Amino acid sequence: MAAPKRVVIVGGGISGLSAAFALVEQSEIREKPLHCTVVEGHTHFGGKIVTTHTNGLVVEGGPDSFLTSKTSAVDLCEKLGLSSQLIGTNRENSQTFTYSKGRLCEFPQGLISMVPTKLGPLFRSGVVSWPGIVRMGADLVIPARPETEGEETLAEFFSRRLGSEAFQRLLEPLVAGIYAGDANELSVAATFPQFVELERQHGSLIKGALAMQRARGLKRPGASARTLFTTLQGGVGDLVARLVERLSAVGVDCRQGENVRVVRLPLNVHRNPLYQVELASGEKLNAEAVVFATPAYVSAGLLRSFDHETAVVLDQIPYASTITISMAFAESDVHGQLRGFGFVVPRVENRSLIAATWSSRKWAGRAPAGQCLIRCYLGGRGREQLLERNDAELTNQVRQELKLMVGIHGRPLHVEVHRWPQAMPQYTCGHRERVQRIRQRLAQYPGLYVTGAAYDGIGIPDCIRDAGNTVQKLSAYLWAPAS
Repeated sequence: MAAPKRVVIVGGGISGLSAAFALVEQSEIREKPLHCTVVEGHTHFGGKIVTTHTNGLVVEGGPDSFLTSKTSAVDLCEKLGLSSQLIGTNRENSQTFTYSKGRLCEFPQGLISMVPTKLGPLFRSGVVSWPGIVRMGADLVIPARPETEGEETLAEFFSRRLGSEAFQRLLEPLVAGIYAGDANELSVAATFPQFVELERQHGSLIKGALAMQRARGLKRPGASARTLFTTLQGGVGDLVARLVERLSAVGVDCRQGENVRVVRLPLNVHRNPLYQVELASGEKLNAEAVVFATPAYVSAGLLRSFDHETAVVLDQIPYASTITISMAFAESDVHGQLRGFGFVVPRVENRSLIAATWSSRKWAGRAPAGQCLIRCYLGGRGREQLLERNDAELTNQVRQELKLMVGIHGRPLHVEVHRWPQAMPQYTCGHRERVQRIRQRLAQYPGLYVTGAAYDGIGIPDCIRDAGNTVQKLSAYLWAPAS
């Protein structure tokens, strides 16, 4: 029997764990022996996925759910036997609000993929002025921008199509909630390429969104009953726990609290492709392949000793820092003040708070009877100085903003602060070219790969999908037919 192929995956977040799972699948399909090691520097697996359970509260320190329209995460849950644990958002009171000009306004219904398609709700919301609404309508007649004119930022693209007011009041806060970024820096082609395609195909975002709506209507009889977002009954952390459990059961060596000091290239990468991964403890792991499932700046540090150029490009992917603060209140202290699932805050309001979610209204089983769990989101690109404040200062600031915006006066029964320095990769202009250059450069090292949120999508399904695509290339290399 052939000796098992050895693979080291650096990083035990959702990308690294998903890559290990996909690699085990490939070894079983091909009936090939495998020895896989996942090395995670932190004392927990999952990266930014952190779920805590305290006195009946289910608190998410990082992402609290994932999209069902991108099927990779749901598919992985099915493979892991977690389908029965998936829950959707509560269908009652599913509105979202925005804090605009000193008050909470309901987000207009009819926002198809962030593009307004119904005038009535938009008029009634008061989020955009009458002149702003008229300017939005000009999208129907403004000609499409020639592709030859180069890349646009999100701010440039949406302001050109729908006007600056609509962008600042309607679309920017949604973008900030996803990327924690500055729309004046983020590339529309890298973050929301579907909008660029709508303009190209239909000449108008509104026309394109209406066409999408009609297409979805035709598919509705067989459509999935799942809500747009889903999570697990015990929190997203259950996905990580089940992955680690399953990987360990099939012999994957899952190590946590161990850092990689250096990765050494083989003397002749083409004749004897054996990499050496040295841990901080001094232990050396030999492998035919290495996958970097780490943030771009971490991967850059490990690659710099033998490929300075690739490291420089990786370092050009900027990151934003964020904070989540979860607070439980007595139901009697917030009764009547909470509507819908929560609210977002446009950057033009100049507030520390980016968004707040009424977690126990959005998801079942997040708080015991008589309590309400609220999750607040702070920081983002250009607001990193907030991380310099201590937990008490941040909590007091959030309480003051909730008091001002929502009218919550009570004292929280429980508070959790989760800080995420350099956690959110920013897809700024030129991002797609940088990613292409990174992967072209790494192609000269057979068996060396990068995967994760820094490249082709930041959501949980994106990371799982990219890990799977990476493993397809890796397994083809590992078990290529003998020539």
